[in-house]
Amino acid sequence: MGIDTERDIEANLQIGPTDTGMVRIFVEADGSVEIPMDFDPDEAEEIAEEIRAAAARARQVKPKKR
Repeated sequence: MGIDTERDIEANLQIGPTDTGMVRIFVEADGSVEIPMDFDPDEAEEIAEEIRAAAARARQVKPKKR
């Protein structure tokens, strides 16, 4: 499976600062899986840039007809 593989999994995503000066991305899936990922602010900015770049590329993709 890759990034283009669709799945029927619902997840919640939360992003915010921690009390230790890190940026946490917290993913909760199906009510039983919790994934906390902490990044220093520089890493978080790099991730944000990657998300913006992916969004720009996604805007150029023509959706496939189903």
